[in-house]
Amino acid sequence: MTTKPTTGIRSAGKTESGVSFHPAALLYAARALRDFGDGFVSVLLPVYLLALGFSALDVGIISTAALLGSAFLTACVGFAGARYDHRRLLVAAACLMAATGAAFALVHDYALLLLVAFAGTANPTAGNVSVFVPLEHAVLTREVGDAGRTRAFGRYSLVGALAAALGSLAAAAPDLAAPLGVSALQAIQAMFALYALLGLAGGLCYARVPKRTAPAEEHAAPLGPSRAIVVRLAALFALDAFAGGFTVQSLLALWLFESYGLSLAAAGLFFFWSGVLAAFSFPVSVWLARRIGLVNTMVFTHIPANLCVMAAAVAPTLPLALGLLLMRAALSQMDVPARSSYVMAVVTPAERAAAASFTAVPRSLASAVSPALAGALFAASWRAAPLLLCGALKLAYDLLLLYQFRHLKPPEEKGS
Repeated sequence: MTTKPTTGIRSAGKTESGVSFHPAALLYAARALRDFGDGFVSVLLPVYLLALGFSALDVGIISTAALLGSAFLTACVGFAGARYDHRRLLVAAACLMAATGAAFALVHDYALLLLVAFAGTANPTAGNVSVFVPLEHAVLTREVGDAGRTRAFGRYSLVGALAAALGSLAAAAPDLAAPLGVSALQAIQAMFALYALLGLAGGLCYARVPKRTAPAEEHAAPLGPSRAIVVRLAALFALDAFAGGFTVQSLLALWLFESYGLSLAAAGLFFFWSGVLAAFSFPVSVWLARRIGLVNTMVFTHIPANLCVMAAAVAPTLPLALGLLLMRAALSQMDVPARSSYVMAVVTPAERAAAASFTAVPRSLASAVSPALAGALFAASWRAAPLLLCGALKLAYDLLLLYQFRHLKPPEEKGS
């Protein structure tokens, strides 16, 4: 296990005017742009598809296609990240994001939409599940030491969550445009065009990340001595992601629309506050991790969140359901910076991009299966079942993670 970060990209990126930025700041900015777009796309996607005449099952299948495509692209990045410059790969991914937004704005045919969802970057989860993640994690980890790694991932998660929350709030824009004579369909298409522009802006940030300068031996193999650890973590993360796929944000929005008749503006406001609560849970997560450890933080913040989503599934009133879901939002993402930091801590520097990718790919594959199942359950009028399944499976994940990894500590926790 590594105890020291490499120093390959310590230099800051510079703009044409000579102003320099730390690479971490560039990554934070790029993630903010991307997650803002994901925030409104995840809410608008089901509304857009329903407006085009597709069913709830069709929405679930589109979400599954998007997550399957994300898994495929992330796997490719896992192999490529060990051999090619991370900056070039990040810029290419940003260009793909721009193309995805443009395609969704223009395409109405379901078969073509499936293709765009699979091959593009549209994220139905409004979470940090994408082709960008392994590369950003590897670059960010090289910029900090063991003592600062969890704090850096906490900031990274905070920035993304706040941006996603604002994006969810921006999902109400089509309703606000109605008095101007703009139809809902035209307004949503404009939002997809905005998503494309955000991809281009993110690409400009990535273009200023310094090139990696790594010794040749780092390019020998994606995974080496930490393979067994990564495989075990990947299996557990897959279980967690499969459970989470039952309540991706697009489907949770659909559940609120169909179960309680919630308006698009109200849904956007709810997801905004959910995102804000999740965002400000990340500094708390960093504080907890310093005191009780990364694994304990991942587990003991997750369990009450899962109980909340199960209770929300059977809540008799909308205010109670929303209250429980907001409590869940305040707790359920506290494992994110701890998980990212833990994976980077228990592998060698040469394996970081591959480890981030190979733990993310099973997550994407597993989470790609459950949205279609959730869509089928919605279509069968079993609306509470996806939330109940999500909570129960996530509880199983928490207990297994604690059992298997409570003794494998990152470098900064050894001897404490």
